[in-house]
Amino acid sequence: MATTDRQATTLALAHALSAAERGLAVIPLSRTKLPALRSPHRHAPDAAGPPCHGECGRFGHGVYDASTDPARIRDLFAAAPWATGYGIACGLPPHHLIGIDLDTKTGTDSSAALRALARRHRFTLPATVVVLTPSGGRHLWLSGPADVVVPNSAGRLAPGIDIRGAGGYLVGPGSRTAHGVYTTAPGTAHRPPAPCPPALLRLLLPPPRPPHGPAARPSDRHGQALVHFVLTAHRGRRNSRLFWAACRAYENGIGPALTASLVEAAVTTGLPEHEARATIASAARRTARRS
Repeated sequence: MATTDRQATTLALAHALSAAERGLAVIPLSRTKLPALRSPHRHAPDAAGPPCHGECGRFGHGVYDASTDPARIRDLFAAAPWATGYGIACGLPPHHLIGIDLDTKTGTDSSAALRALARRHRFTLPATVVVLTPSGGRHLWLSGPADVVVPNSAGRLAPGIDIRGAGGYLVGPGSRTAHGVYTTAPGTAHRPPAPCPPALLRLLLPPPRPPHGPAARPSDRHGQALVHFVLTAHRGRRNSRLFWAACRAYENGIGPALTASLVEAAVTTGLPEHEARATIASAARRTARRS
């Protein structure tokens, strides 16, 4: 068994390095399809600061560890010799990958549901990479625009259709899991992810939020600058920028009024809403203790 596991790890690393050559950022996965490296902060007490997404420099931050650098990928797999697969981070340049996960849950036909959506909204699914899952499902790889953040969702588009977007990952072909091996559908392995049809892209985006009074339209110039500071954050700095901006907002007495706009800005950069709200709440507690 140990020899088999070592072979699976070697193959997973080889597939991961091949994916990285195509511009796809990867992380090692265990047989459970979860990130192979556990969080280095799992035993730390709840801190007042924002959640760490790799700023500490250690491994174990899930999709935030993802890289296309061969040396870093080898280091990640060396730290997780039990890894038997790899995950491909979605939403990152150059492909801004969007994964359409067609599941095979009992009582649902996700492929038929997707075809019905295509007819109703008048789009055609392009020829693209298709990954076959051990359970009989399929992952369709699509490429999104650089300036659009597609969120993760489960069943929102239709029953049995999950979406992997910013902050999510897809199990890469060649990965070995507890239920079998992920493979590329014949004839699709060397295709680039095809551009997502605009009509489908509109369905993947959350509906626009209604205005929330002054919070949605910060008239204060300082508030606008703080929102812009969050909007221009790059991956790896999004939480720290949001935390800094929220601290400044509460210090200047505009924290409650600016919260909705800060959350919206953070979600636009790819942070999940619950993480953004937790970060802002931490900033509020931090500034309250200082006052």
